[in-house]
Amino acid sequence: MDDNSYKPSDFIREIIKEDLKTNRYGGHVHTRFPPEPNGYLHIGHAKSICLNFGIAEEFKGLCNLRFDDTNPTKEEAEYVESIKEDVKWLGFDWDGREFYASDYFEQMYQYAIQLIKDGKAYVCDLSSDELREYRGTLTIPGKESPYRNRSVEENLYLFERMRTGEFEDGSRTLRAKIDMSSGNINMRDPVIYRILDTEHHRTGNKWCIYPMYDFAHCISDSIEKITHSICTLEFEDHRPLYDWFLDQLNLYHPRQIEFARLNISHTVLSKRKLVELVEKGYVRGWDDPRMPTIAGMRRRGYTPESIRNFSQRIGVAKRESIVDVALLEHCLREDLNKRAPRVMAVLRPLRVVIENYPEDLVEEIEAINNPEDPSMGTRRIPFSKYIYIEKEDFMEHPPEKFFRLAPGREVRLRYAYFIKCIGVVKDEKTGEVLELHCTYDPATKGGNAPDGRKVKATLHWVSAPHSIEVEVHLYEHLFTVPNPGDYEDFMAYINPQSLQVLNSCKVEPNLLNAKSGEIFQFERLGYFCVDPDSRNGKLVFNRTATLKDEWTNIMKRQKKDK
Repeated sequence: MDDNSYKPSDFIREIIKEDLKTNRYGGHVHTRFPPEPNGYLHIGHAKSICLNFGIAEEFKGLCNLRFDDTNPTKEEAEYVESIKEDVKWLGFDWDGREFYASDYFEQMYQYAIQLIKDGKAYVCDLSSDELREYRGTLTIPGKESPYRNRSVEENLYLFERMRTGEFEDGSRTLRAKIDMSSGNINMRDPVIYRILDTEHHRTGNKWCIYPMYDFAHCISDSIEKITHSICTLEFEDHRPLYDWFLDQLNLYHPRQIEFARLNISHTVLSKRKLVELVEKGYVRGWDDPRMPTIAGMRRRGYTPESIRNFSQRIGVAKRESIVDVALLEHCLREDLNKRAPRVMAVLRPLRVVIENYPEDLVEEIEAINNPEDPSMGTRRIPFSKYIYIEKEDFMEHPPEKFFRLAPGREVRLRYAYFIKCIGVVKDEKTGEVLELHCTYDPATKGGNAPDGRKVKATLHWVSAPHSIEVEVHLYEHLFTVPNPGDYEDFMAYINPQSLQVLNSCKVEPNLLNAKSGEIFQFERLGYFCVDPDSRNGKLVFNRTATLKDEWTNIMKRQKKDK
């Protein structure tokens, strides 16, 4: 299934169709993707990107890229650039509609003044601890602040002094005057502005007060004439506040719709937890291939097509659930199977000497680049007297169902010949197998015997004198449990085997000029991507995915259980 195999249908699209039918927004659809530039985007954001940009494209509308840069203590220009790169890499473009909440700081400030003048906002001197105490709980109503009934004149005077930097950080806030007994805690006189004497990455030191997300978000949506403000489910309880601000200010009113955010097994998508992984050195950075960030997935070898297809398959729901990471990997394999060239590589080399092969002969063996796409043609691979095979493809004393190479046994070398093991060289002290001696049958060139005899195994190989030595990084799930986010000490479940580095791996010479980001299928081993750290003539490959498709097995088991 590819991106265009069907048109998705979900409750959000049905709402939009109904709004178009009733001409609610003049027949227009205008969405936005509003990330906070305080970290790198992850696969959950990718779902939101695909949803917002995808809906705009599907309904011939527009989608803005808007940065929610209202907290200068955590935001950096580096994150802004990384977000733009990720959105473009996924295949979307905002066509110049790049906006920032900070673009509207002056307008927001004036709207706050309007609320004060209308008696709907006040300056509060309660500390953050006191604010929590006065807010109450889900079962206990809140208490009104002793500063709630200040006059309009005093509130305007204090708010102006907040803006000019006369008060210390955290000493005062501007709060909306709504209802401290509301069953929705978000409506209990929420903070609109707080004092943060911190330099902003775009506005510098112009401001020392900054709007809260709930205030900035709805006003930004309104200013940009967004029709459908699509948010994740945790903002459902914030929607009454979104509506309250716009109604009180008599502003253009977008429609907020919530959907369940993405949760994937064997990883965490909490930004706080991802920051902890990076800062405590459990991973090598935001783009570590074990991270669920878009940058990490790109470095590992994920394709934008596979992520878009995954986002389409999981759909949009109102209820939280966990998606098995096996589905994401399945979408990746589907895509790479069609596009990745096949090559041969040996990760744990075992030297093989073909006794009856001429010492000075080197043949050029023809190999298919991708059986799924004949247009990719063929390549030629050198074959010689000395080759490497995988260590695990040989056993001196094989069990009953081991069909690969063993003493006296014949196997096929992919695209080449049948070989038979006639001798084993071992380390005298450790007993480790160091080298195999084999013979080959010249009549089996191409991998078929003219007399019709069959072998039960086909092995991949590389010519020893022609091979290139590379470094390979093997990745597993970062966590050993399916739902690490459920545990307070989630770090305790980090998989110590999540990264294994193999040196002295051997690949065919056709990979000599492989470029950073190129993806190949190492036959019988999986999909591998050239890492950007490849340098000084030494290629580094990241294992993108194994060939084993666990998702297919899961589907078969579910079908069988039914």
